[in-house]
Amino acid sequence: MSVTWRHLPASAREIAGAASDAVEAAKAQDSEAYEVATTRLAAAERSGLVLGAVVRLLLEETHPDGLDGDDIRQVLARCVRSAAPWRPDVDPHVVLVLLAGALGVYDPGEDDFPPDPVAVARHAPLLVVDLLAGTARQVDAYLSAAFAEIERTERHD
Repeated sequence: MSVTWRHLPASAREIAGAASDAVEAAKAQDSEAYEVATTRLAAAERSGLVLGAVVRLLLEETHPDGLDGDDIRQVLARCVRSAAPWRPDVDPHVVLVLLAGALGVYDPGEDDFPPDPVAVARHAPLLVVDLLAGTARQVDAYLSAAFAEIERTERHD
């Protein structure tokens, strides 16, 4: 676990550890380890918030000039295609919801079938792995930045 997470409360350290484990399992396409890590993520309150912040940070870095509809379609299609061979249960709707949520344009009240925390936990690491492929950094750096951003936001609210 990253040293930068030691100052975090136990619940945040659990999210960071589970997210890091899930991303590493997804990179290795290790279904067993992925199930264990995503089960931990689904059980951790606020993991969706943290994963959404990581996705947003990655989208900002990999698309510094902003995203348009074609960019979103490309990210969605690439993520689903790359995950499907080892995760045949990958759901494009959930990935789209994760993208829209990270961009702040998703309202769960308007969705007839909003994904539950388990679906979010099982799909977000797939999206993170896909987006990480366009960077030279590891997920730990984005997790640390996400926690710092969430902390700043909560202090100002």
